[in-house]
Amino acid sequence: MRLRIVDAFTARPFAGNPAGVLLLDRSGFPDDSWLQQVAAEVNLSETAYAHPLPEGGEADWALRWFTPATEVNLCGHATLATAHVLHTAGLASGTVRFATRSGVLSATTAEDGSITLDFPTAPLTAVEPPAEASKALGAEVVSAYDTGPNVQDLLIEVADEKTVRALVPDLAALARLGSRGVIVTARAEDPHRGYDFVSRFFGPGAGVDEDPVTGSAHTALAPLWSQRLGRDDLTGFQASARTGLVRTALRGPRTLLTGTAITIIDGELLVAP
Repeated sequence: MRLRIVDAFTARPFAGNPAGVLLLDRSGFPDDSWLQQVAAEVNLSETAYAHPLPEGGEADWALRWFTPATEVNLCGHATLATAHVLHTAGLASGTVRFATRSGVLSATTAEDGSITLDFPTAPLTAVEPPAEASKALGAEVVSAYDTGPNVQDLLIEVADEKTVRALVPDLAALARLGSRGVIVTARAEDPHRGYDFVSRFFGPGAGVDEDPVTGSAHTALAPLWSQRLGRDDLTGFQASARTGLVRTALRGPRTLLTGTAITIIDGELLVAP
């Protein structure tokens, strides 16, 4: 089987968020234990597995995502990476539909190679931040939100962009907060730089200390900042070491995420399931 490594939400190599992509030539998935072992071996924040579905159904491919430690309900960058692989391999054109744990998700590839994901908008619920949150982050919490069953993260707003960029959190303490991960965000200091808000994502409880660019998090960031800024179409900058841009378009119960991707490694997996 061919195993690709794809940098997602970037137009240049060694930036954005790398994902493993494995296309399976079968009608179902291998055992979960094998999928998890391969994801641990690839050792990226996500490895995506997809297999084709019969024609005429509501989706074209079945898709699952695994971190090195666990399976997740929703992943943006690995979905974008999978759509990129299908498009560049000539296995799909235009819009491809994926059957996932979060329902049917679509990815549409434009003529310029950009890919737009159609994801469910995360339902935000304001919550009292955990007492340990500020100490774990090393920054004061301005507001906090539960992001619902698909994303399963704690969304935390801090004072400003400088605070987001300077975070050096206590990862063990963050893992004890109980959510899949913690999204930290603030308004952009200067929107003339080409982005409207900044974020970082920490998921030590899911085996990902810091995720470089997190598509699923932007289904929660989009409704937060669209409401604050009064615009439905925004651009988010994830201020990890690799960095990446995600264009968001809030469409009520759906959020569109647009980015580009580039294949970095195309090799062969020698261990069959």
